[in-house]
Amino acid sequence: MGAGRYYQNEALGALYSNHHGWLQGWLRNKLGCSQRAADMAQDTFLRVLTSRIDLYTLREPRAYLTTVAGRLIIDDARRRKVERIYLETWGALHGETAVAPSSETLVEVVELLAEVARLLEDLPDKPRRAFLMSRLDGRSYAEIAAELGVSVSMVKKYVARALLHCLDVLEDGEGPE
Repeated sequence: MGAGRYYQNEALGALYSNHHGWLQGWLRNKLGCSQRAADMAQDTFLRVLTSRIDLYTLREPRAYLTTVAGRLIIDDARRRKVERIYLETWGALHGETAVAPSSETLVEVVELLAEVARLLEDLPDKPRRAFLMSRLDGRSYAEIAAELGVSVSMVKKYVARALLHCLDVLEDGEGPE
Protein backbone atom coordinates (compact mmCIF):
# COMPACT_ATOMS: atom_id res chain seq x y z
CA MET A 1 0.00 0.00 0.00
CA GLY A 2 1.37 3.41 -0.96
CA ALA A 3 1.85 6.18 1.57
CA GLY A 4 -0.98 8.23 0.04
CA ARG A 5 -3.46 5.35 0.33
CA TYR A 6 -2.29 4.70 3.90
CA TYR A 7 -2.97 8.30 4.93
CA GLN A 8 -6.33 8.25 3.14
CA ASN A 9 -7.31 5.10 5.05
CA GLU A 10 -6.14 6.65 8.32
CA ALA A 11 -8.14 9.80 7.59
CA LEU A 12 -11.24 7.73 6.76
CA GLY A 13 -10.87 5.78 10.01
CA ALA A 14 -10.59 8.99 11.99
CA LEU A 15 -13.54 10.54 10.15
CA TYR A 16 -15.64 7.46 10.88
CA SER A 17 -14.72 7.15 14.54
CA ASN A 18 -15.08 10.88 15.23
CA HIS A 19 -18.29 11.56 13.33
CA HIS A 20 -20.27 8.35 12.73
CA GLY A 21 -22.32 8.64 15.92
CA TRP A 22 -23.03 12.31 15.29
CA LEU A 23 -24.02 11.62 11.66
CA GLN A 24 -26.33 8.80 12.65
CA GLY A 25 -28.04 11.08 15.18
CA TRP A 26 -28.38 13.82 12.57
CA LEU A 27 -29.89 11.34 10.14
CA ARG A 28 -32.23 9.95 12.82
CA ASN A 29 -33.58 13.48 13.36
CA LYS A 30 -34.02 13.96 9.61
CA LEU A 31 -35.51 10.55 8.83
CA GLY A 32 -37.37 9.76 12.06
CA CYS A 33 -36.20 6.14 12.00
CA SER A 34 -33.11 4.78 13.70
CA GLN A 35 -32.78 1.78 11.34
CA ARG A 36 -32.93 3.95 8.20
CA ALA A 37 -30.51 6.39 9.86
CA ALA A 38 -28.03 3.58 10.54
CA ASP A 39 -28.28 2.35 6.94
CA MET A 40 -27.96 5.86 5.56
CA ALA A 41 -24.91 6.59 7.76
CA GLN A 42 -23.22 3.46 6.42
CA ASP A 43 -24.14 4.44 2.86
CA THR A 44 -22.70 7.90 3.49
CA PHE A 45 -19.36 6.48 4.58
CA LEU A 46 -19.38 4.06 1.67
CA ARG A 47 -19.87 7.03 -0.66
CA VAL A 48 -17.03 8.86 1.09
CA LEU A 49 -14.83 5.78 0.75
CA THR A 50 -15.41 5.63 -3.00
CA SER A 51 -15.03 9.38 -3.54
CA ARG A 52 -11.86 11.00 -4.77
CA ILE A 53 -11.72 13.69 -2.11
CA ASP A 54 -8.51 13.95 -0.11
CA LEU A 55 -9.87 13.26 3.38
CA TYR A 56 -6.61 14.26 4.99
CA THR A 57 -7.18 17.90 3.96
CA LEU A 58 -10.90 17.98 4.82
CA ARG A 59 -11.52 21.10 6.93
CA GLU A 60 -15.26 20.84 7.66
CA PRO A 61 -15.97 17.13 8.02
CA ARG A 62 -19.50 17.48 9.36
CA ALA A 63 -20.49 19.85 6.57
CA TYR A 64 -19.06 17.39 4.05
CA LEU A 65 -20.84 14.43 5.65
CA THR A 66 -24.18 16.26 5.78
CA THR A 67 -23.81 17.19 2.12
CA VAL A 68 -23.13 13.58 1.13
CA ALA A 69 -25.91 12.27 3.39
CA GLY A 70 -28.32 14.93 2.13
CA ARG A 71 -27.74 13.82 -1.45
CA LEU A 72 -28.34 10.21 -0.43
CA ILE A 73 -31.60 11.23 1.26
CA ILE A 74 -32.71 12.94 -1.95
CA ASP A 75 -31.74 9.89 -4.02
CA ASP A 76 -33.64 7.64 -1.61
CA ALA A 77 -36.74 9.86 -1.71
CA ARG A 78 -36.61 9.86 -5.50
CA ARG A 79 -36.27 6.07 -5.58
CA ARG A 80 -39.20 5.62 -3.17
CA LYS A 81 -41.36 7.95 -5.28
CA VAL A 82 -40.51 6.03 -8.45
CA GLU A 83 -41.28 2.76 -6.66
CA ARG A 84 -44.65 4.05 -5.46
CA ILE A 85 -45.59 5.31 -8.94
CA TYR A 86 -44.48 2.05 -10.55
CA LEU A 87 -46.56 -0.02 -8.14
CA GLU A 88 -49.59 2.25 -8.66
CA THR A 89 -49.19 1.94 -12.43
CA TRP A 90 -48.73 -1.82 -12.16
CA GLY A 91 -51.96 -2.08 -10.17
CA ALA A 92 -53.85 0.11 -12.65
CA LEU A 93 -52.62 -1.90 -15.65
CA HIS A 94 -52.97 -5.38 -14.17
CA GLY A 95 -55.79 -4.96 -11.70
CA GLU A 96 -55.82 -5.27 -7.96
CA THR A 97 -55.98 -9.09 -8.07
CA ALA A 98 -52.88 -9.52 -10.26
CA VAL A 99 -49.74 -10.91 -8.68
CA ALA A 100 -47.35 -8.07 -7.89
CA PRO A 101 -43.90 -8.12 -9.46
CA SER A 102 -41.21 -10.00 -7.58
CA SER A 103 -38.92 -8.08 -5.25
CA GLU A 104 -36.04 -8.59 -7.67
CA THR A 105 -38.05 -7.28 -10.62
CA LEU A 106 -39.27 -4.33 -8.56
CA VAL A 107 -35.70 -3.40 -7.56
CA GLU A 108 -34.45 -3.66 -11.15
CA VAL A 109 -37.31 -1.62 -12.61
CA VAL A 110 -37.18 1.03 -9.89
CA GLU A 111 -33.40 1.42 -10.24
CA LEU A 112 -33.75 1.77 -14.01
CA LEU A 113 -36.61 4.27 -13.74
CA ALA A 114 -34.79 6.26 -11.05
CA GLU A 115 -31.71 6.44 -13.26
CA VAL A 116 -33.79 7.63 -16.21
CA ALA A 117 -35.44 10.24 -13.97
CA ARG A 118 -32.03 11.38 -12.77
CA LEU A 119 -30.70 11.62 -16.31
CA LEU A 120 -33.66 13.76 -17.34
CA GLU A 121 -33.98 15.95 -14.24
CA ASP A 122 -32.01 18.88 -15.68
CA LEU A 123 -34.05 19.07 -18.86
CA PRO A 124 -36.78 21.67 -19.31
CA ASP A 125 -40.33 20.38 -18.89
CA LYS A 126 -41.41 19.97 -22.54
CA PRO A 127 -38.35 18.03 -23.78
CA ARG A 128 -38.55 15.76 -20.72
CA ARG A 129 -42.27 15.14 -21.16
CA ALA A 130 -41.91 14.57 -24.91
CA PHE A 131 -39.16 12.03 -24.34
CA LEU A 132 -41.10 10.15 -21.66
CA MET A 133 -44.32 10.10 -23.68
CA SER A 134 -42.41 8.82 -26.70
CA ARG A 135 -40.20 6.22 -25.04
CA LEU A 136 -42.24 5.07 -22.04
CA ASP A 137 -45.80 5.56 -23.24
CA GLY A 138 -45.11 4.65 -26.87
CA ARG A 139 -47.09 7.63 -28.10
CA SER A 140 -46.68 9.01 -31.61
CA TYR A 141 -45.04 12.35 -32.22
CA ALA A 142 -48.40 13.67 -33.47
CA GLU A 143 -50.11 12.70 -30.19
CA ILE A 144 -47.29 14.28 -28.18
CA ALA A 145 -47.42 17.45 -30.30
CA ALA A 146 -51.17 17.76 -29.69
CA GLU A 147 -50.77 17.32 -25.94
CA LEU A 148 -47.85 19.74 -25.63
CA GLY A 149 -49.33 22.27 -28.05
CA VAL A 150 -46.33 22.25 -30.39
CA SER A 151 -45.52 21.02 -33.89
CA VAL A 152 -44.42 17.49 -34.72
CA SER A 153 -41.02 18.84 -35.79
CA MET A 154 -40.66 20.48 -32.36
CA VAL A 155 -41.43 17.13 -30.69
CA LYS A 156 -38.68 15.54 -32.79
CA LYS A 157 -36.28 18.25 -31.60
CA TYR A 158 -37.36 17.75 -27.98
CA VAL A 159 -36.79 13.98 -28.13
CA ALA A 160 -33.43 14.46 -29.86
CA ARG A 161 -32.45 17.04 -27.24
CA ALA A 162 -33.36 14.62 -24.44
CA LEU A 163 -31.35 11.80 -26.02
CA LEU A 164 -28.33 14.06 -26.47
CA HIS A 165 -28.66 15.28 -22.90
CA CYS A 166 -28.65 11.69 -21.60
CA LEU A 167 -25.62 10.89 -23.74
CA ASP A 168 -23.80 13.98 -22.45
CA VAL A 169 -24.56 13.07 -18.82
CA LEU A 170 -23.38 9.50 -19.34
CA GLU A 171 -20.21 10.61 -21.12
CA ASP A 172 -19.41 13.04 -18.32
CA GLY A 173 -19.19 10.06 -15.99
CA GLU A 174 -22.26 10.99 -13.97
CA GLY A 175 -24.31 8.06 -15.21
CA PRO A 176 -24.57 4.50 -13.97
CA GLU A 177 -21.33 2.90 -12.86
